[in-house]
Order: sequence, then structure tokens, then C-alpha cells
Amino acid sequence: MKKIAVIILNWNGSKLLNMFLPSVVKYSPADLANIYVADNGSTDDSISLLQEKFPFVNIITLDKNYGFAEGYNLAIKQVDAEYIVLLNSDVEVTQGWLDAPLEILERDKAIACVQPKILSWKNQAFFEYAGAAGGFIDRYGYPFCRGRIFDVVEENLGQYDTEIDTMWASGACFFIRTDVYCKEGELDARFFAHQEEVDLCWRLRCRGYRVVYTPRSVVYHIGGATLQAGHPRKTFLNFRNSLLMIYKNTAQKDLRKVLNFRFWLDYIAAAKFLFSGHWKDARAVYKARREFHKLKRVYLPARKENLAKTVPNPIPELMQKSIIIAFYLKGKKKYFEL
Repeated sequence: MKKIAVIILNWNGSKLLNMFLPSVVKYSPADLANIYVADNGSTDDSISLLQEKFPFVNIITLDKNYGFAEGYNLAIKQVDAEYIVLLNSDVEVTQGWLDAPLEILERDKAIACVQPKILSWKNQAFFEYAGAAGGFIDRYGYPFCRGRIFDVVEENLGQYDTEIDTMWASGACFFIRTDVYCKEGELDARFFAHQEEVDLCWRLRCRGYRVVYTPRSVVYHIGGATLQAGHPRKTFLNFRNSLLMIYKNTAQKDLRKVLNFRFWLDYIAAAKFLFSGHWKDARAVYKARREFHKLKRVYLPARKENLAKTVPNPIPELMQKSIIIAFYLKGKKKYFEL
């Protein structure tokens, strides 16, 4: 058994595989890692491309598009490794990208997840939106990063070149212990896509595990290659999944206040979409809230389990203020200003 299984989830992404898989092959030593492409029922030439150009890469064939979460859950059941890397198909890795995360995971068994520095492939002087230099969450369930708050992405000037504990690691390049992944409930397949890695990390932090960011490993991510920003489906999934994540993981004493505040914030966001001419996104917010209320009963067992397994210690990476207020009212656009 090799230490690491690098798993790339693919759906009709032959062009991305052709562009980025060579870097993964080049910089993933064969004695350390096996590379897998889990194909989510693609209808393009992904499989034939892999067979012809990358015959040494392992192919896991799934019969349909299960989405990000369940696609990875099914793929992981078919690999054998101590550590797993969930890697987006639009990520270019660099020399030594596996070394620092592996060293950190080997150092302390309380560390469940590690994220490298994620820079933009399109503009390599800047961080990339999805993960940047490590993820955090505010009191009301809004994720943000060192290097990216909402749509403001910082230039990489070495300001976040310190290893720190974070709240969540980006699913674009996500290192995790296999035993922890299987023991603590995997990614929530019901999310389908968006924020499932944030939910998993929140669950792990509640249970006493650590999530760590390291600048000693660097990857470049295109971002948004599967579902573009501003797409109503993406809006729906982000709002719905954010509410589900809050419901699953927030302490009982805080839940009502948090959900009440989110009611107003969500409908302010819907109004903003509406008045800016994005009526489909406004409708997606409404549909997301309606779907959340339908699913609360279904998610009650998961909530009870999470609360029962929560270690009674505050999570430092869960900010007890509102990032909305800090960003829009106080003008704090960068992480170091918070």
C-alpha cells in the first residue's frame, strides 16, 4: 500500500485532464502515490484520452454523475492508502507538492486535513478564490479565506506564508487521513456540490481534529471550470448548503439567533440580485430557503449525532463576528484587516 492516493474527479473534462494531469503525474513520485481519475459518467472522450495518453493512471468508472461529494465517496471506497488527496481536474501542481502536507499529517494524528497554498492559474501573482491561504467561517456560516473575502482576492506577497490552523480546507486540493474520512461520515452526498468540504471540516473541528494550511506546498487552480459564477444552480446550492451546514453543526444555544439573522441576510441578497437584473438568482435564493426547510427533518439525526460528538471547546477559527458587517459596513476587504 502506498502512502497517498491522489483522486481526481472528472465529468466531461477531457480538455482539463489533458492540460493538468501531466503536472500531477510529473510531480507525484510513483513510490509515494497512486493517481486515480474517478470518472462521473462522462459522455465526452475522457476515458479514451486516459487510456491512450495516461495508461499508467488508474481509472475508476462511475455509472453516472454523482456530483462532487458522492463521486468522491464512491471513489474512495475503491482505493487503499493511508492518506487521500481530493484534487480538482483544473489544478496544476508543482514540484514537492505532496511533501509538506505529508510531513504535517505524519507529525500529529490530531491533524485530519491539510491544504496547500492555492494560487490562481490565470493570474499567478494572486490567490485563487477557492481556498487561497486557508479557510475560516464567520458566526453566520459565511466561509472566507486568508487571501480572499467574498469577491476580493489578494495578491500573493508572502503575507500568508505561515503555517496555521484553519477552519476548513478547500476541496480543490484537500489532503485528509483515510481513516478519519471514513470514520467521521465522509462528504455529505446530499449537498451534491458546493461547501461540502467546509461542512466536513466543521464537523471534524467540532470533534477535536485540526485542519492545517501550509505555504510550503503550492498549486494553481483555474476555478469555476465546472459551473461558472453567477449560475442560478450554483446560487441555489451555495445558499441551501450553507443553511444545511449551519443546521448540522451550530451549537443549540446559537442556532435560533444564527438562522434568524440569516433569514434577513438571505433575502437582502435576493433583493440585490433582483434589482441588479439577476432574477433567476433571486429566485434561486428563495428556492434554496424553501428546500432547506423541507430538509430540516431529514437532517435532524445528523445534527443530533454532531452535537453528541462535539468536544466542548470553542473553535478559534470560527469567527464570532459577522464577515458581512466587517466587509460591507466597516470596509475591511482583506483578511489581515479583520
